[in-house]
Amino acid sequence: MKLVVRIALGLGTALGLAACGGGDHPTPAKLPPAKVTTLGINTYLWRAALDVLSFMPTTQVDANSGVILTDWKVNPKVPNERFKLSAYVLDRDLRADAIKVAVQRQVQQNGAWVDAPVQAGTVQKLEDAILTRARQIRQGSVGVE
Repeated sequence: MKLVVRIALGLGTALGLAACGGGDHPTPAKLPPAKVTTLGINTYLWRAALDVLSFMPTTQVDANSGVILTDWKVNPKVPNERFKLSAYVLDRDLRADAIKVAVQRQVQQNGAWVDAPVQAGTVQKLEDAILTRARQIRQGSVGVE
């Protein structure tokens, strides 16, 4: 889990905290791209989740349902431990409860992979990194048509 935590912490530090935006909202004629998409999910969260989880090999990426599933990844520095992530974009709005991340961890014992607990706070750090990145993407594309 140390790899995921380090990456999540590094992303949070590198990305910084971005504001959600001010009181000015675009008029319907100039909605940002996330609101004019045919997808049933928020495209800022979708793009941010892809960015933040890009260090993991993916097995399924479905923009229509908002699902990103990864394959197992082993940190070469800790070869007896591996991780698998799932991310779900659940809504069209850019809100904290519109992203859900699940982390699976396994350790090798006697030649077999065995489920192990994930370090507390890891999921929250990944979700926060995705939200921060989504806000940055939104800020960079407001007014872009």
